[in-house]
Amino acid sequence: MRGLRRYLIFGGLLLVLYLIVQYTKPQPINWQATYLPEDKIPFGTYILRQHAADLFPNAEQKVQRESIYKSLKVLPAQSTNYIVIGSTIKVDSLDFTIMRKYMEAGHNILIATFQMDGVLEDSLKLALGFNLGYRNNTKYPINFTSPHLKSEFDYYFERGIAAQYFSKIDTAKAIVLGRKHEEYPNFVQYRFGKGNLLLCPNPQLFTNYSLLNENGADYIAKVFSYLPQAKTILWDEYYTRPTVNSQSVLRVLFSYDELRWAYYLALFGLIAFVLYEIKRRQRIIPILDPLKNSSVEFARVVGRVYYQQRNHQDITEKKVSYFLEYLRKKYRLKTVELDQEFVEALVKVSGISEELIGQLIGYINAFNLADKKTKITDQNLIEFNQLIEQFYRLDK
Repeated sequence: MRGLRRYLIFGGLLLVLYLIVQYTKPQPINWQATYLPEDKIPFGTYILRQHAADLFPNAEQKVQRESIYKSLKVLPAQSTNYIVIGSTIKVDSLDFTIMRKYMEAGHNILIATFQMDGVLEDSLKLALGFNLGYRNNTKYPINFTSPHLKSEFDYYFERGIAAQYFSKIDTAKAIVLGRKHEEYPNFVQYRFGKGNLLLCPNPQLFTNYSLLNENGADYIAKVFSYLPQAKTILWDEYYTRPTVNSQSVLRVLFSYDELRWAYYLALFGLIAFVLYEIKRRQRIIPILDPLKNSSVEFARVVGRVYYQQRNHQDITEKKVSYFLEYLRKKYRLKTVELDQEFVEALVKVSGISEELIGQLIGYINAFNLADKKTKITDQNLIEFNQLIEQFYRLDK
């Protein structure tokens, strides 16, 4: 027991030490791109939303968590700026129609995203491109085209943040506000009536990681300078909080990786359990009573009928018929004439004594010659049956 106790104490100390190390070790950096205002991780937008009041001091800030169509279908009376920042933005035909009306009324929209799904690219004749090594630490120079905003030195950002650009634009309608490598457009403007649409293919420029350095803060301040001082700033969170708009009871589970994987494991375990139980538990096989041998009972019934009728003539005829058929099949003998020659032939092929065969053939001839009115007694039938049974036993 002492040795076991020593191992338990040692194992307990190791477990406590492991828990202390796990609790005190620094948390790994979460590089997930959420673009959420409450996230202080590198690719959250906490800094941008906290300092938005410095950029628009007289504007009221509101959060929109519905689709673009629902958010903008009622045109505001005062000037507004609508800002969308996310990894992927899908704009359908209804959304784009309401966006045009919104901008033509004098409002402005800023969209920063890696991927523009839906009708936006087709309607504006846009195409996005990126450098093959955009996930590495390559720094790409970007700058503005306006001489009033263009910096003396290009802006550089780590982790390939500024890698994406517009590989195709409608030069007749698009106004290039910024370029990458002084060649590729990475910030463009479209005019719609009294308003404007600003597009940027690098949303990570607006995150905490970029704004923590002086270059990033200066660059984003100049980007927002293209938006006028409006009465209201509308921050779109529909594309960064898609589960909030879902009415599914599982939206909380799918909001967190741990809960989502726990749900998947539980579902997989349930399916495996059901399949295993289906295989192991089969339908109970009913117990059937074995079939009874009714041959003996049938023979008794038939015998009782014959006994009650006392029809010995019919019984002897059937026994004679079956016996002669037996001889014809086994020994190939003709049974037309049952004379002495037949008896000698049967003795020869069967090896049975001539005395037994002679008595048996004598009974058969006597029954054949007897008149139907002649009565066959019980004793005659019993003796004849005994002779036939004795022949069958000897003939085996």
